[in-house]
Amino acid sequence: MSALLGLIPVALGFGLLALVVFLWSLKNGQYDDLDGAAARILIDDEKPTETTQDQAEKRRV
Repeated sequence: MSALLGLIPVALGFGLLALVVFLWSLKNGQYDDLDGAAARILIDDEKPTETTQDQAEKRRV
């Protein structure tokens, strides 16, 4: 029973800490652009690499 007297305040402290971190992230705009990250993965910024067929043709020449 005495363990509960220590664990209950610790659990409430963790819950309060989680709430503070969540409110801090809302204030700093962490959840402003939820669709941007999902669309950004579809954008291809790099040049395409040579295919294995292109590499094989270069070896034949």
